Amino acid sequence: MAPRCSPLMLGCAAALLCFVCAVVFACLWFTSNTEARCPAGTFRHAAVAADSGLCSDIGRDMLQQGGSAVDGAIAALLCTSVVNPQSMGVGGGSIFTIRNRTGGVKIYNFRETVPKSFQADFLSNCSPDFKIYEGTKWMGVPGELRGYEAVHRAYGKLPWAKLFEPTIKLARGGIQMPDYLATLLGHNLVKTIAKNLCSAQLLCKGQTFLTKGDVMKFPKLADTLEAVAKNGTDVFYTGEIGLDLIKDVQAAGGTMTMEDLKSFQVQEQEAWTVNIGNFKMHLPPPPAGGAMLAFILKVMEEFSLSPDSLKGDQKIQLYQRYVETLKFVNGQKRTIRDMEKNKETSARHLLDPCFIKQIKSMICWNCTHDLSYYNVTPSSDHMGTTHVSILDEDGLAVSATSTINQAFGGGNFSPLTGVILNNELSDFCGRADGVSPGEQPPSSMTPVVLESESGELLVIGGSGGSMIITAVASSIINHLFLGKSLADAVAAPIVFVDSKNNLNFERRFDEAVTKRLQAFGHKLRESKYFFNVVSAVKKEKGCITAVSDKRKNGMASGY
Repeated sequence: MAPRCSPLMLGCAAALLCFVCAVVFACLWFTSNTEARCPAGTFRHAAVAADSGLCSDIGRDMLQQGGSAVDGAIAALLCTSVVNPQSMGVGGGSIFTIRNRTGGVKIYNFRETVPKSFQADFLSNCSPDFKIYEGTKWMGVPGELRGYEAVHRAYGKLPWAKLFEPTIKLARGGIQMPDYLATLLGHNLVKTIAKNLCSAQLLCKGQTFLTKGDVMKFPKLADTLEAVAKNGTDVFYTGEIGLDLIKDVQAAGGTMTMEDLKSFQVQEQEAWTVNIGNFKMHLPPPPAGGAMLAFILKVMEEFSLSPDSLKGDQKIQLYQRYVETLKFVNGQKRTIRDMEKNKETSARHLLDPCFIKQIKSMICWNCTHDLSYYNVTPSSDHMGTTHVSILDEDGLAVSATSTINQAFGGGNFSPLTGVILNNELSDFCGRADGVSPGEQPPSSMTPVVLESESGELLVIGGSGGSMIITAVASSIINHLFLGKSLADAVAAPIVFVDSKNNLNFERRFDEAVTKRLQAFGHKLRESKYFFNVVSAVKKEKGCITAVSDKRKNGMASGY
């Protein structure tokens, strides 16, 4: 006979059921209303900002399949090596700034290094003016794949091979020539750099460069990526792919050896942290450019900026102080060196409050000075690079900048592997009197993560060689100090102070400002090229804003 439930028991069960239903209803109501609070164009769970919509989507897809922000970053960067092969690839190197969900921040630096054997007098071929550094003597040992392996081992969730699948498909099957790359290849300078690729029937039909609408394929690169996906990075650093790579490098007159590849090591470092307004900014130490970015922000913070700083004569003063600060940054570039190889060199003084105040006191409100005032030794300016910012559902944040240095690595290419190599050693020009084996070149790369006490997160970085620091600084100042939206902050035209302290104004810059600064004595130069591109992701009050710079036809993605 079935046991009978007492009225009391039935009442308790009914009450419990009602309570559970109420909790479920409350959760559903809270979730739907929280979703509704997020403005249009923002995301609730995760976002990726790469410099192309296709690569942002590929990164997002990895996150939606259960991957981490690191998985998404690797997949997005691999994609970028095909979509924007002039900017980065597995023949280069990267710096990752990674913040875990509990607030711990690590730097993974796998920038290229000086080979054990190198042309002793290569620095004598440096130029104080902009030029393309062609030839294998400028080539550093690539660390890109070793770095991916290290961060995937620490933070990855998806299988290693899965991260490569979309890019292998793109490289083998082909993609339509991206508009940005087609425009670049319309310039004679870029065509000259890319001639080695054209001779290997990449980027070309016969002897004619591809144009918009043409299909671009990288079959040899697809083979290389497939081998790495299947067998791991050892096939590149100690195996058959590496042997083919070195064969091509040495056939072109390069000094890199298999021993250089085998001995490459990823540097895991503690982030440097500095207070910027209500935020803590986590940045990579030298040889990255994070200290220079922090220096600019700290000096400008001294002037108590606000949205009113963009009004009338206050705007003139804002940019006068800014360009003078950038000139002082140029004077500090030689202090940015690989600290493992240059123990006596440290850029920590750039974060010293006393040094910040000293520099502030030296900034003239209506004049400028010659190079010696800023302790500047001119170095040549550079272009190139890519950046991706990612925030995943678990709160893991990745700010990653990757490069092969100048466009197409100055034309260094391995036909047997399909890998575009780098010309990274040119970054020593004007910033070092000598180098040592294993040393990493100084860099403007500034992948940073900012967090506030209230829980806001800003993951940001940029590309564009020497323009990276001013592009990222301008975006942060516009957003955090001057109150612009993140999209407007990134889109705002920049002023770039080149290695000779000339002011270069991007198109659309306020003419009233340029004329007044010229009247103060600044030398203006008309630059044909602006390569500054910023990617940023911000989480605030549970909603995620993602911005990919339109200068490179970028588009962010998320869900």
